[in-house]
Amino acid sequence: MGRITFYTRAGCHLCDVALTRLEPFRARGEISIEVVDLDREALPEKLAAYTNEVPVVELEGRKIMKYRVDTERLRRLLDLR
Repeated sequence: MGRITFYTRAGCHLCDVALTRLEPFRARGEISIEVVDLDREALPEKLAAYTNEVPVVELEGRKIMKYRVDTERLRRLLDLR
């Protein structure tokens, strides 16, 4: 199972859409998702790095996407692990 950290913030429409695109992977047991509110819960270095890029998706601690979720790319990355 891949470990996804999903950085979001309140009122972010792109975040809502992106999280919806991750849900089928979670439902099939392929990933776990930790949702982190960038403004309230993120480490200071993550806030500084991602403040203008939300949503951000990390797989196993490595940034793999920002703004939108590319499900085909996520599939390839999960298959490579």
